[in-house]
Amino acid sequence: MQSQDIRAAIDRHWAASAAGDQVVEHEIYHDDAVCAYPQSGELIHGRHNLQALRSHHPGKPSGFAIRRIVGEGSLWVTEYVIDYQGKSAFTVSIMEFRDGKVSRETQYFADPFDAPAWRSQWVELTSG
Repeated sequence: MQSQDIRAAIDRHWAASAAGDQVVEHEIYHDDAVCAYPQSGELIHGRHNLQALRSHHPGKPSGFAIRRIVGEGSLWVTEYVIDYQGKSAFTVSIMEFRDGKVSRETQYFADPFDAPAWRSQWVELTSG
């Protein structure tokens, strides 16, 4: 599968995720895909379990914004922000592809924090 085909599949995946379309969102995964959430120590085995887990999330996202997608070959990274009930989660998804579908995904979630004053002379503040 060519990089442009994988990128199109990723774009479709994230658009479906933002729209809450559980069926299209999970078309990108192999049946035996594994998704890791390192911060909680969880592994989700199989596309069916991943879709079921996401379908039962108690707080549906109120916002979803892709910051950037980079990748080549079988490894792709998406940086995005999910808003859950007024709280932002800065998120990184690392997708590993096999035969045109995701075989492994690792997702990291981070809460925003205020920039410390001590480093203000070296930084530019952004909107997040």
